[in-house]
Amino acid sequence: MYALIDCNNFYASCERAFRPPLIGKPIVVLSNNDGCVIARSNEAKAHVPMGAVYYQYKQVFKEQNIHVFSSNYPLYGDLSNRVMNVLSSFSPEIEIYSIDEAFMSLSGFERLDLTCYGKAIKEKVKQLTHIPVSIGIAPTKALSKIANKIAKKYDSRTGGVYVLDTAEKRAKALKWTKIEDVWGIGRKFSQKLIKTGVSTAFDFTQLPEEYVKKEFSVVGLRLQKELQGISILKLEQVKTKKAIATTRSFKSNISDIESLNERLTTFACSCAEKLRRQNSFCNMLMIFIHTNGHRKDQAQYSKNIVMHLPYPTHSDITLSRYVTKGLNAIYKKGYAYKKAGVIAMGISPNTEKQINLFENENPKHEVLMKVMDRINSRLGMKKIKLANQNLQKTWIMRQDSLSCRYTTDWNELLKVQ
Repeated sequence: MYALIDCNNFYASCERAFRPPLIGKPIVVLSNNDGCVIARSNEAKAHVPMGAVYYQYKQVFKEQNIHVFSSNYPLYGDLSNRVMNVLSSFSPEIEIYSIDEAFMSLSGFERLDLTCYGKAIKEKVKQLTHIPVSIGIAPTKALSKIANKIAKKYDSRTGGVYVLDTAEKRAKALKWTKIEDVWGIGRKFSQKLIKTGVSTAFDFTQLPEEYVKKEFSVVGLRLQKELQGISILKLEQVKTKKAIATTRSFKSNISDIESLNERLTTFACSCAEKLRRQNSFCNMLMIFIHTNGHRKDQAQYSKNIVMHLPYPTHSDITLSRYVTKGLNAIYKKGYAYKKAGVIAMGISPNTEKQINLFENENPKHEVLMKVMDRINSRLGMKKIKLANQNLQKTWIMRQDSLSCRYTTDWNELLKVQ
């Protein structure tokens, strides 16, 4: 059996965890730079659609007394870690699926009352983190997703925990689930199925295997087996990222190559730090620059280039050097650039570094990067940078409605009076 634990309205719940008066009140959380709505409490969903542009809905927020928050990623990330740590005490096998979801293997727990066990998990998470969760338990990962939706949809009847442990329950749940709501079925996939008369998950399980494999490949066949109660998808281990990107839109347009190079160098150093954090190297860099596509009154230009590195690296110095070369190759004078970015690709673990016969990185880079990381980690705010970075410039998002970092900053801890 598998359990899917899903935090309810996670970002909104994080804001409520330290401000109990907000419980039951409508809340929305905005994207980077307070652009659009990326999370809503149940109370806000009737008034604000997902993705609503902030400035267009300001009046609605005011009229409906909706509490607006800027994204507070340090808080959300820390509370997510706390939730996952609590879950790890209930099973040795856990797959963290996203910031607010985790699969849990319940193999060997068959003798337990799984509904009671699920409620014990739910109560412990609530007690230790103040984050409400819904739990779906079923023989497969795909069915646990459906069970979780039922637990969340009918919370008053299920108590936030639902177990699909019989064939009758499974058939009823599959008939209740629309085909477009099935985990792993995308928009094009669902449209194709609907045209063939498949409207529910149950209908999909009744299709001939040969047809499913022919039309939807082995991936569709695996999903069909999962919905039929045959476990195919196992828990996955945490994997290193295949690409690491740092991209930003600028507050104001940048025209000169020196300023662009400073920004791209900073982005490259950010990618390098993330590579070192996951003990990886990269073998390629993509650099891109864009003008503002929304400003039709301005000349438009966009270009990217992929730089193949002579050896695997995670050095700030090496990456910044190739970023400068790439920018010189794609930069055009006379344009106002609004966005730029660096993407590290061809990532490999640092235990598998391929040595180049003719050219290799200075071994001093490795020692220097460790020292830089250690000092920056201790002092914060990137106290040590490369010479071609602006020492006085740090990237600050627009966050006009930011809550406190209650659990990650000493200066913003709750004060008890």
